[in-house]
Amino acid sequence: MPFHVVAQVSDIPVGQRKLVEVKGREVVIFNHEGEFFAVLNRCPHQGGRLCDGLLTVAVTSDEPGHYEYVPERQVIRCPWHAWEFDIRTGKSWCEPDRVKVRTYKTEVLPGTKLVRGEYTAEIFPVKTENDYILIDA
Repeated sequence: MPFHVVAQVSDIPVGQRKLVEVKGREVVIFNHEGEFFAVLNRCPHQGGRLCDGLLTVAVTSDEPGHYEYVPERQVIRCPWHAWEFDIRTGKSWCEPDRVKVRTYKTEVLPGTKLVRGEYTAEIFPVKTENDYILIDA
């Protein structure tokens, strides 16, 4: 699957998110502690917009009244019915083998590495008439 340039790193500060459109699909990108994660902006339950949901840590419990936070597992909670999905895997917190939201691989590259595709600089042919072009390298 080809990559698409969707934002600059500075567009999405740590702890924030950005809604973008890629090939007609809304995708929400999260910046969690400098790592970027992307999920389809549609809850598989009834289509709620995940960009409007709460991003929080997962909570587990082995008995009533005893809760533990799992900070390495960030979940997005759908604003309509509170279904939760791991932003790394897309899996539902309650039914991970059955329900998930689509995730997209993200990659951060310096601008100098983006040399292919529609975002390359336009070039023009250069002609010389018995002159030479020198570059100080």
